[in-house]
Amino acid sequence: MSGKNETVVERRSDRELVVTRLFDAPARIVFEAWSRAELFQRWWVPKALGVPLRACEMDVRTGGGYRLEFGHDAANSMAFHGKYTEVTPPSKIVWTNEEGGEISITTVTFEDRGGQTLLTLSELYPSKEGCDEALTGSASGLPGQFEQLDALLVELVA
Repeated sequence: MSGKNETVVERRSDRELVVTRLFDAPARIVFEAWSRAELFQRWWVPKALGVPLRACEMDVRTGGGYRLEFGHDAANSMAFHGKYTEVTPPSKIVWTNEEGGEISITTVTFEDRGGQTLLTLSELYPSKEGCDEALTGSASGLPGQFEQLDALLVELVA
């Protein structure tokens, strides 16, 4: 792995962010890293955040659900949850983000590019304000998360 693949974050509209990145692994392996809880929890939280992923429950199938809990202990934790509305291995995962009262929708596609994978992540927010908040918040952590995913993919490809 070269580590030189760039994470591109682009605002497509008032309510949509699109993130693209090329990974040096086949789509089926990148898909596994997004769909198997034991792999997902190894890369999802940026280490720079300093907050561990305490719980990672994922039933990655159309109609399944997920729950992710971050924090140092139960009293100081934050949970994210939602449902998988479309899962098409190894090319697409769509889920809802249902915490906070407003539902946003995340779509991730995995496009095989001759042994590499072009990943496109689209987040559609219910409001411009939600998109603004994500642009300065969660989206800023994606480059670090994807570097961690790169490191995991090296192991999985080997």
